[in-house]
Amino acid sequence: MFLSLISGSSGNASLIKNEDTTILIDCGLSLKRLTEILDKFDIDCEDINALLITHEHSDHIIGAGVLSRKFDIPVYTTKETHETMNIGAIKDYNIKVINPSLDFEIGSIGINTFQISHDAANPIGYSFYDKDKKYSIVTDTGIITEDILKSIYNSDYVMLEANHDIDMLMYGHYPFNLKKRILSDTGHMSNDYAAKIAIDLLKNNTKNIMLSHLSDNNNTPDIAYRTVHNALSQYGAKVGEDIRLCVANRYEVTSFI
Repeated sequence: MFLSLISGSSGNASLIKNEDTTILIDCGLSLKRLTEILDKFDIDCEDINALLITHEHSDHIIGAGVLSRKFDIPVYTTKETHETMNIGAIKDYNIKVINPSLDFEIGSIGINTFQISHDAANPIGYSFYDKDKKYSIVTDTGIITEDILKSIYNSDYVMLEANHDIDMLMYGHYPFNLKKRILSDTGHMSNDYAAKIAIDLLKNNTKNIMLSHLSDNNNTPDIAYRTVHNALSQYGAKVGEDIRLCVANRYEVTSFI
């Protein structure tokens, strides 16, 4: 099971679960809201084996400290992110430092990480291996490098950032400096960029893409979906057959299946 619990500039959290392992990726929501969401799937917070953090921005960590303290959950991320993120004190033994060059396992789920390009201390994306399936999360990155592509190739499922429509951003009300930051190599991916990467992923065996981390001001689910769908169709792919495409809901759970 892979679920996007919430996704967007106001908060992000995802969950991967199999028979014996439950991993939360980011915790950009309150403990109360997290509990409400997990209850719908008969999952208790105390069942979470680990919390993995991509980077220290508040929309990814706001509930992390409370969750770790209340349920004694280890928090995995890079050394620089641990040092930078503001989640309050957690138990020393729950501070787990990830070396981005080393693969590791939590329970029966294999994990590797890759460095992403974002204006944070040392941000990372994740790929997960559960039996014969590979799931990858690549959001909050301004560019997709060759190293990122190599890391996410052959993923069965990819959660891919489609943050903004360029025209909506450029003609919107954001100040120039913020627009410049979003469009930079350490900002966020546009719908057009996501469409290009979606085609590349299709060529390399990905069959399911979830567009995620959409801006509330500079994008809509319909525009993001149509942009990527049209690009895939123009490439010659049959969306729904050759590849399945969906958009992560900002406030509600979204599943690939």
